[in-house]
Amino acid sequence: MLLYSRIVGPLATNCYIVVCEKTSEALIIDPGFSMEEKKNILNEIIQRGFKVKQILNTHGHVDHICGNSILKAFTGASILIHENDAPMLADPSRNLSYTLGYNVVSPEADRLLKDGEIVKVGDLKFIVIHTPGHTKGSISLFSKREKVVFTGDTLFAGSIGRTDLPGSSLNEIMHSLKGKLMNLPEETVVYPGHGGKTTIGREKRTNPFLSI
Repeated sequence: MLLYSRIVGPLATNCYIVVCEKTSEALIIDPGFSMEEKKNILNEIIQRGFKVKQILNTHGHVDHICGNSILKAFTGASILIHENDAPMLADPSRNLSYTLGYNVVSPEADRLLKDGEIVKVGDLKFIVIHTPGHTKGSISLFSKREKVVFTGDTLFAGSIGRTDLPGSSLNEIMHSLKGKLMNLPEETVVYPGHGGKTTIGREKRTNPFLSI
């Protein structure tokens, strides 16, 4: 697996490009880049010869979906999101772009994800873990073989996602964290939606929110 990370957009979102070395097929996770940043991302795709097949949103907030339209138009890739967050794509009030002074409308999803489904990227396989709490349809993407999990805005290094937004729930996010993510192998590297990477083991030992 090749992994490229770019910090994009006004809210410093981590956009990940996951590539299968054997096939050069790529999955882009959370394209939250601004229009000014789009050229850099698209040029990188061209220069590296990536075959972008899928665009995955870990949840439906504007800072994780606002690049969907340009990426889909450029690559023809399918948009993937959990079924519970799919209505947020085309609703600026629900994806919170309206509250930030924008009017972001993404193309509709091509595939609605559910807990336990597999997302394939060439020879790579990732399992979808439904981790609601930040939003109703928040998901994490886990590969046992690659020892990585992409957690969106559910788990951060030393913190957790906000639960004071519409559709969020502290009870749900704590269940997602303690009942699901903390059950992953401790050596699993966590790639969150914002901030630096960490590991499941480190968060078990040091994340103050997990001691509640």
